[in-house]
Amino acid sequence: MKEINIDVFIKRRKQLKLSQVKLCEGICTQATLSKFENNGRVPSLSILNKLCVRLGLIVDDLYQSSTANTSRLHDLLDTAEKKLMMEDYQEVIKLLGEIDPEKIEFAPLKTQFYYLRGLLNALTNQQPVDVLFDFSQILDDLDDEHSTIFTQLAYVGSGIMYSRKKQYDKADFYFDKICQFIEEYRQNSNPDEEDKDNYYLRILTLIFFTAEYHAQKDNFRDSDNLVKLGIKLCSEYHVTYYLPRLKLLETQNAISESKPRDLIAQLMSETLAFGRINNNQVVEVRLAAIKKKFENENK
Repeated sequence: MKEINIDVFIKRRKQLKLSQVKLCEGICTQATLSKFENNGRVPSLSILNKLCVRLGLIVDDLYQSSTANTSRLHDLLDTAEKKLMMEDYQEVIKLLGEIDPEKIEFAPLKTQFYYLRGLLNALTNQQPVDVLFDFSQILDDLDDEHSTIFTQLAYVGSGIMYSRKKQYDKADFYFDKICQFIEEYRQNSNPDEEDKDNYYLRILTLIFFTAEYHAQKDNFRDSDNLVKLGIKLCSEYHVTYYLPRLKLLETQNAISESKPRDLIAQLMSETLAFGRINNNQVVEVRLAAIKKKFENENK
């Protein structure tokens, strides 16, 4: 008989910052839950199943031999998401390659997987059919009511793909939707209380790529406004993965807008500092190239 790994259950409850009282509300008594966590006394399968569902687990995840451990998937996908934001594409390919989406039973994790693979494919210029397949899993099935932020992330990935193909009319279609969503967010922020860090990271994903798209089209006013909003969110919610890239974009915009050299030098220094703090070597390399080009053109 397979042995239950109670630590998986406890770790997930603590990750979600759920008290025993909150978790067992409407399912069982706190005493029943306490006996399970502290003494290994397993409740009925019906109760255990309901508790697991509330934690985003399935009962099989609690067994030592489980091959589709949801807790591990949470960690794996969250790591991949942060690596993607730092442009460590090889590491993201490696992490996602360890996952078979057909074996993911928890819908939010399957949605996260398809978002990450779709965006990775868009950013690494893979075939449009592959990009759109992943996003269609979200838009046509997993979030077919378009009620979660993953729909907006699928839009941003689609917009990136079309912009890189220079199909700007189609890219505009998606980025216009995202601009509308960002404006609604500014008026009424409503994060998922159980997943605030990822929520703000995803909002920053929308903001950064939309700001970058506006800059590509020489719409620096809107791009600068979004950059400022992104930097403000990084500061307020201590989500720093995008800070080096936002500062780099702010620097590039300032150069394109022929702003004073002192300001550009200051922005370059800030970009370098944030790149080093966040260990974002991609930003450091890009900044060095931009700085050299700027200095050669302004001797």
